[in-house]
Amino acid sequence: MGNKGAKMRGSTALTSRQIAMLQANTNYTEREIREWHEGFLRDCPSGRLDKKKFREVHRQFYPQGKVDNFCKHAFATFDQNNDGRIDFDEFLLAVSATSQSNLDGRLSVAFDMYDISGDGFINKKELTKMITAMYDLVGETNRKGENAPKRRATDLIARIDVNGDRKLSKHEFIAACKNDPVILRLLAPNT
Repeated sequence: MGNKGAKMRGSTALTSRQIAMLQANTNYTEREIREWHEGFLRDCPSGRLDKKKFREVHRQFYPQGKVDNFCKHAFATFDQNNDGRIDFDEFLLAVSATSQSNLDGRLSVAFDMYDISGDGFINKKELTKMITAMYDLVGETNRKGENAPKRRATDLIARIDVNGDRKLSKHEFIAACKNDPVILRLLAPNT
């Protein structure tokens, strides 16, 4: 009997400790957390979201776009414990960070996704990958001239890089995005 209860407490049961942690780190109420959890389990009965399912979900939201590039970076960012799966806590924290946060918070998440080297900076190569992935995601086809990802990355860094190191700190990245209407539209369409 004790084993059944222990099994039930596995990765699918929502504990009061999880609810308290999620309430402390998001703007969701207990009722909303429970609703999100029910929906998450409907889509992921195991209580885990793998890379394949993650891409499938994003394809539903971006049917005209190519999600693979974006999903690769997003999944790695949201899979906080690097186990190859996103559990409910990681999922809801990611949803909150990308939807409930103010503009700076959402841009901060974008920075973390594309700081591929993990050095606290985004260089031209990383920024070019980010812009390309965002273009792919939203189905942007105008990639010539000033809209070319490499050129846009070069121009952004040249305009905002205060200390001349040819890479952007998180603060510089947020300022650059807020001052570039194309990037702002791609990274924060609800502003």
